[in-house]
Amino acid sequence: MKDRSRLHELRAELDRIDAALIDQAAARQRIVAEIGQYKQQQGRQLRDYRREREVLDGVRAHAAKIGLEPDLAEALLRNLIEASLTRQEQQRVGGSGRGDGHTVLVIGGAGLMGRWLARFFDSQGFHVQIADPASQPAQGGFDAVDDWHDAAHTADVIAICTPIEISRRILAELIGLADQQPIAALVFDIASVKAPLIESLQQAAQAGLNICSIHPMFGPDTMLLAERHVLFMDVGPAAAVDQARALFEDTMAEQVNVSLEQHDRLMALVLGLSHALNIAFADALAQSGLDAAQLAAISSTTFKRQLDVAGDVVAENDRLYFEIQRLNPYELAVLDGLLNSVQRLRSHVSQDDAAAFSAQMKAGYDWLQRHRQSKEQDRQ
Repeated sequence: MKDRSRLHELRAELDRIDAALIDQAAARQRIVAEIGQYKQQQGRQLRDYRREREVLDGVRAHAAKIGLEPDLAEALLRNLIEASLTRQEQQRVGGSGRGDGHTVLVIGGAGLMGRWLARFFDSQGFHVQIADPASQPAQGGFDAVDDWHDAAHTADVIAICTPIEISRRILAELIGLADQQPIAALVFDIASVKAPLIESLQQAAQAGLNICSIHPMFGPDTMLLAERHVLFMDVGPAAAVDQARALFEDTMAEQVNVSLEQHDRLMALVLGLSHALNIAFADALAQSGLDAAQLAAISSTTFKRQLDVAGDVVAENDRLYFEIQRLNPYELAVLDGLLNSVQRLRSHVSQDDAAAFSAQMKAGYDWLQRHRQSKEQDRQ
């Protein structure tokens, strides 16, 4: 009985400590909210990488003094910092009032990214209208529009969040509407591949539409836009890019201007290569003949990390991912490069060529080091 009573006492003490931790986290969030308001009033940036590093270094040092694993302490603080940044960003976006009195028409608003944009615009005070055959009336608390053509002339922003072939058709129909009556709205698409839309986008600009092209480089589950990128492409009217960038001005997203033609060359690597690699990884496992349970029992750290990434990729929209591979004019060359790298690796192993194997690893290491250094320089 004594052992059981002592166990009960220890668990009760843990419960008190856990509750205190949550109370302290809540107190931290309240202070964070005040800091966010102060930064907004002073026009200061939300994120300060130097301050974050000072906090993390201090926490690691304190943890070492009291016998706590520094990595654990840093992981806890990183989670709290991310939660703090999310709160500050949402606070700033919500308090901007940027959308007050303005209407956004999200064509394809029942899709995952369409819903993300609808929520994003709603948080800024925009009146959001959803035009999508799959949407229900007042889905997500937004107004459903039966026919987007009827709403195009009254919207202040039109976001096209549909599959690429449908986006091309919508652009053609917008041009037709603009011929009948000018459309004043800012218009943009969010397609992951731009090549099939370049001609239509340029024709829309020539027809007088205030249009640009953007690409949010994140998924629909994203809460915090810090270290996320949004790409902007000028298709004619330069003012359209400025207006589109302003929509993300109160977030911590990194805004990058790229040319319409350059976009797909970059995405063939950033999206196409990473998707293909993880699809192939998952498929190789599926074709291995080994039962998943066998590998689940002996996963290594690297294998688990790769499994997590591959699992996220193969759970995504297969139609969209196929479009990213098939419609990007640079993708086949990238896939050939991936195939060549695997074949070289196989050759080094089969021919017992340790030097060549090491050289291949070293080339990759050197490139990744330059990539990390570039990221660090961007933060300074």
